[in-house]
Amino acid sequence: MSVGHTAVTASGPVVSCDDHDDCGIRDVLDRLGDKWSVLVVVELASGVRRFMELQRAVTGVSQRMLTLTVRRLERDGLVTRTVYPTVPPQVEYELTAMGHSLTHLIKGLADWSRDHRPAVAAARAAWDEANPR
Repeated sequence: MSVGHTAVTASGPVVSCDDHDDCGIRDVLDRLGDKWSVLVVVELASGVRRFMELQRAVTGVSQRMLTLTVRRLERDGLVTRTVYPTVPPQVEYELTAMGHSLTHLIKGLADWSRDHRPAVAAARAAWDEANPR
């Protein structure tokens, strides 16, 4: 335990799991901890998107990576994929109810990130100065 962390919290941890269960958090982090999933969910929170609309909106994602990302989100029940029998086929993606419920958590993370961006930048600068490469 570090010197700065000597106080004991009387109310217990905010989040905890028993020793034999990770509360399912590993599955969630596997899905949402990648580079593109959260950005796709954020884009789909605004409504139905066609594949190319998603690709244009999620700057920097390749066609292959976007395909893999939406497939994984679909497999996890967060996104639905609808194919229309046109030539060429038109494909649309939409958040499911479970996917929409996730947007509230992502908004909280985005709000935290925005509110703490200056403090994180200052901490990084201080650490980099104290630990030159």
